[in-house]
Amino acid sequence: MFGSLASFLVRRRVAVLVLAVIGLALPGIIGGGVAENLSAGGFENPSSESVRAAEILEADFGQADPNVILLVTAQEGVDDPDAVEAGLTLTQELGQEEGIQFAASYWTLQAPPLASTDQTQALVLARLDDNVTEEVFDQRLGAIAEGYNGSRGPLDVALGGQAETFAQVGGTIEEDLVRAEAISIPITLVLLLFVFGSVVAALLPLAVGVLAILGTFLILQILTGFTDVSIFALNLTTALGLGLAIDYSLFIVSRFREELALGKSVPDAVVRTVQTAGKTVAFSAGTVAISLAALMVFPLYFLRSFAYAGIGVVFVAAVGAVIVLPALLAVLGHRVDKFRILRRRATAEGTGRWHRLAMAVMRRPISIATAVTVVLLVLGAPFLGVEFGLPDDRVLPQDNPARGVAEQIRTNFTGGEAAAVSIVAPSAGAASDITREITAYATELSTVEGVSRVDALTGSYAQGQQVADPNPTSGRFAGNQGTWLSAVPSVEPNSLEGEQLVRDIRAAEAPFEVLVGGTSAGLVDSKSAIFGRLPLAVGLIAVVTFVLLFLMFGSLLVPAKALVLNILSLTAVFGAMVWVFQDGNLSGVLDFTSIGVLDTTTPILMFCIAFGLSMDYEVFLLSRIKEEHDRTGDNVAAVAMGLEKTGKIVTAAAALLAVVFLAFATSGITFIKLFGLGLALAVILDATIVRATLVPALMRLAGEANWWAPRPLRSLYERVGLSEGEGQAAPTPDRSASPAKGEVSVS
Repeated sequence: MFGSLASFLVRRRVAVLVLAVIGLALPGIIGGGVAENLSAGGFENPSSESVRAAEILEADFGQADPNVILLVTAQEGVDDPDAVEAGLTLTQELGQEEGIQFAASYWTLQAPPLASTDQTQALVLARLDDNVTEEVFDQRLGAIAEGYNGSRGPLDVALGGQAETFAQVGGTIEEDLVRAEAISIPITLVLLLFVFGSVVAALLPLAVGVLAILGTFLILQILTGFTDVSIFALNLTTALGLGLAIDYSLFIVSRFREELALGKSVPDAVVRTVQTAGKTVAFSAGTVAISLAALMVFPLYFLRSFAYAGIGVVFVAAVGAVIVLPALLAVLGHRVDKFRILRRRATAEGTGRWHRLAMAVMRRPISIATAVTVVLLVLGAPFLGVEFGLPDDRVLPQDNPARGVAEQIRTNFTGGEAAAVSIVAPSAGAASDITREITAYATELSTVEGVSRVDALTGSYAQGQQVADPNPTSGRFAGNQGTWLSAVPSVEPNSLEGEQLVRDIRAAEAPFEVLVGGTSAGLVDSKSAIFGRLPLAVGLIAVVTFVLLFLMFGSLLVPAKALVLNILSLTAVFGAMVWVFQDGNLSGVLDFTSIGVLDTTTPILMFCIAFGLSMDYEVFLLSRIKEEHDRTGDNVAAVAMGLEKTGKIVTAAAALLAVVFLAFATSGITFIKLFGLGLALAVILDATIVRATLVPALMRLAGEANWWAPRPLRSLYERVGLSEGEGQAAPTPDRSASPAKGEVSVS
């Protein structure tokens, strides 16, 4: 298959390159504006109880959680006559803005919790209709920000709330994306020059990277016409597009130069490169795509968006490396080394530093494997204490205005109206007929730990007592066939205490069927959706990856070992991330605020990406080891030679990819910083410590068992396996028999 493809690329190289140029221009024109059509949300499960509660609350009662908050400061006090008049006018004007469904404030509701403890600040709560396009919503929110931020008579007004927070997050990410590209691309080019030693060879991976990024932008642009796509997917597209294109191109170009150095003609070198490195790249891309495709099982479109972007960028990068790049190499030929700036002295085969390292490890495989495993487990130990949450305003930089508003509300106000828990009973019966039941239920709810006050049709309740009679605003709790109640929390909504509050409310006995919604309920439901589907996602990755590795290598032990090593290295990475981002170590150096939890979605995303990338390097190394083993039949020599042939390239690829990810660690958004730093650590750890020590040690211990499979599976592999079947210089040993023991003693 790959041999035929290579021959075609050599014959039709000019036509392939012309189509590639056209294919590069089209995504640039159509997909360049994709950011305008992407969304900043996607953290909720659309079928969850909290979402259904919100939908019923809006449809049946005309109520919705406020997503726009004005923090109003009155130096003379919020009850000063001038402040009262200005506050009422401000609330009325906001309510008349296009798209605002309701607006209420301390002054219109006469609700003490909407005033600060020192009576110098008050809140205006409003709902901006989000059942419109992202573009229309952003325009309306921008108009509010422009019209209401600043001084208004005796009042100073600052805009906050969920809508503004997400808008600020999206804007910050777009700025971070530009900065990350400005940092990573020049550094990457310099490193490529150092790795390849020539200008032409160094520019090839960047060209494939541009193709991968623009091609994925086009894919995302098309997808926005059918489904919601998160704006955060742009970070993955840029980072993974550039990183994988460099990875894949490194292996293709390096193998091509290696074949030319052996004296092959340019066409023969291209054919052999595609048959070996091209096949490995295609297979590696498949393993990465499978890991990312597992994100499709989650109902949150934030995670699903990364599957869309990841699969797209892997596909385009692989096409660029396996099809476009070989055609370009067929045209360039020996000119691939043109404008050489570095010349390195060739080393004799079997004398390189990676060969020596592999042999040193294989002389003491047990002690080295044990020591490295212990270190990785120690690094992973903090993950045992992980706590998960969802992003809030504190993911923004400390000097961000929207975060400043939220911080003042947390500090200066005792009430939690903006984050109240909604208890919706849509079919309880006419509200006027169930007042006794409402009173009893509200009284009970007010005794739940973490509840500050319960507001209902029949009044307000606290600590098991009615503390206020119904007022003119109480009518909002009545519907034609039901009612709802609002439980104002005394705990932080986005916290473990907030989650427990929701569980306690859901566990409380109700006189009618209820649905519980609100910020804390959304957190509980999102975590449930993620962790409920996590075993399925991990299982799919493990099973499909195991099968694909078997089809490529014809072994049972190699896939099992690869899965175990990947989990081991990722455990160390996640432990480090808990130590840094949850526990707050290095928060000053990295400039972020720790809130004692990790974002629930980011570790899942990191797992799928890092698992795929780790398997990527595993495949590159194992394919070369297998090639040498098929040629010589010597397990020890094959492992040492495989590491020698790929060690430099894998390390260079990992360093380049780490640079890309570390550029994203400069982001002002905490979970993007976590994403970049965590993946950079995962790549470096896997490509160096794991590949240089654990892989050769375990393969030395297993001996010929590395390539063993039962006879039925061996027959299956010979029929449908992914081997090219080109014939080798030396016969392979019979692997259908029992595993052979190691050739020499080990310690």
